[in-house]
Amino acid sequence: MSVPVLLLTGPVGVGKTTVTMLISDLLEARRVSHALIDMDWMRWAYPRPVDDRFHLQLGLRNLAALWQGYGAAGVDRLLLVDVVEDGAQRQAYARAIPGAEITIVRLHASVTTLQARVAKRESGDSLIWHQQRAFELALQMERDALEDLRIETEDHSAHEIAVEILDRVAW
Repeated sequence: MSVPVLLLTGPVGVGKTTVTMLISDLLEARRVSHALIDMDWMRWAYPRPVDDRFHLQLGLRNLAALWQGYGAAGVDRLLLVDVVEDGAQRQAYARAIPGAEITIVRLHASVTTLQARVAKRESGDSLIWHQQRAFELALQMERDALEDLRIETEDHSAHEIAVEILDRVAW
């Protein structure tokens, strides 16, 4: 059985979670069965292994367990939020979700915009870390272009972006 998976990625501060929540609202209004999982919450634990600083492996194990439950409940589509840093992550998600047909959508904004958005929600050392991470990820994601679809977020509301994504992926 195939499982359509829409995975929103992008640098810190680009609006992944906000847009994905709006996509979920739009799907619910259309009565489309789906689940939404933000991978940050699937791996929020301390301490982190030295060789897995973002607890990717823990998140994938938790994702696999959650998907079994969602599948048993009749859910047949998945919205995922995560920072996709390399091509191996797509295969890892596919192993966690049997039958996954993954579409990676990268949200894009300028580094200036990312850093301004992060400054609205972070402070102190956390602000510095998140701004550096936003810069690092923006460069890396532009270089590696792991996405199937890139969506510009500058000067667009989160709702407009959510509608555009659903239109472009034909959900």
